[in-house]
Amino acid sequence: MHLLTLILGIVLLSKANTLKCYECVAGSSGNCTDSKECPSPGHQCGALTLTSYAGGSNVNEVSSKSCALAEECMEASLNFGISKVVINSKCCHSELCNNQFAPVPSKSTPNGKKCFQCKGQDCTATLNCDGTEDQCISATVNAGGGLISMKGCASKLMCLSGTQRMSGVVGAEISCCQGNYCNSASSTSAGLVLLWTAVVSLVVIS
Repeated sequence: MHLLTLILGIVLLSKANTLKCYECVAGSSGNCTDSKECPSPGHQCGALTLTSYAGGSNVNEVSSKSCALAEECMEASLNFGISKVVINSKCCHSELCNNQFAPVPSKSTPNGKKCFQCKGQDCTATLNCDGTEDQCISATVNAGGGLISMKGCASKLMCLSGTQRMSGVVGAEISCCQGNYCNSASSTSAGLVLLWTAVVSLVVIS
């Protein structure tokens, strides 16, 4: 009897500790008044804005709201020089607290780190990393039936498998490393698989 009471207490307590958060499909318009119960007490309410750039111009902006895990609450970017994706997400811990979209990040400034970037077949050009980009990155992308090499800068969080929660993108073999110009042709692969966000058109916190 005592065991049954304990089990029921744990189940009810767990349910009571889950949050209700606003939820919007990425790119949706309107007031975003739909809400959902988070699946576990480990979730927070989150709002995410993803901005993609090509040639220095803002080409796409996507915002979404939902329940989020702690590792999905981040500011990070992936920069290949010719294209860049910046993610800004804000999380909070109270009922329906994600009533505002995450703001578009302000323009970041060079942080002193330098990595190789590719310009056509030449991957020896220098890319000055910005903001939180503290890693050099190398990617081999399958595009149009052929393999394309890409090099650039990335935030550490973009290299972690826990941030692979994106959809509607092209897959890429990715390796990240620390140190200036460490993403040369002889860089050692970190064995990571990351979704290539340089062509992101849709991101949903799940």
